[in-house]
Amino acid sequence: MDNLSKILIIIGGVLIIAGLIWHFSGGNIPLGRLPGDIKFKTGNSTFFFPITTCLLISGIISLISFIIKK
Repeated sequence: MDNLSKILIIIGGVLIIAGLIWHFSGGNIPLGRLPGDIKFKTGNSTFFFPITTCLLISGIISLISFIIKK
């Protein structure tokens, strides 16, 4: 089996596990509502920037990439 097929199998497994966690938690994973996410609401306008969520997802993806490279 070449490297691309191994990577695709690993990514598929990670997505299945993430989907199962999302399903059995009832969709109550607080992504987008973490402390540090920026939300301004004034009148009819809302500005939302999930900085903490972006950092968390980036860290997880970096960790997965590091594990795959090993």
